[in-house]
Amino acid sequence: MAKELDKIIVHVAEIMINELKLEDVTPENFDPEMDLVDEVGIDSMDLATVALVLRDAYSVRIDEDDYPKLTNIRLIAEYIHRKLAA
Repeated sequence: MAKELDKIIVHVAEIMINELKLEDVTPENFDPEMDLVDEVGIDSMDLATVALVLRDAYSVRIDEDDYPKLTNIRLIAEYIHRKLAA
């Protein structure tokens, strides 16, 4: 289970980096605990864009009501992992 979650974390980081065009960041050095709003500067439109890409990548729906809870990559990956397991 941990390996699967780690794969999702790296993939979510890749999606964030590509979709938001983050420079000088790689999936390997993107801290999964970093607060996406306060430390990375992601806004609600950015998160909505990433949520759509994640929906397509994993065939899971991320409810808009859950966006405020998804404050870092680890939480997003755990959310996706739970949805896939359900």
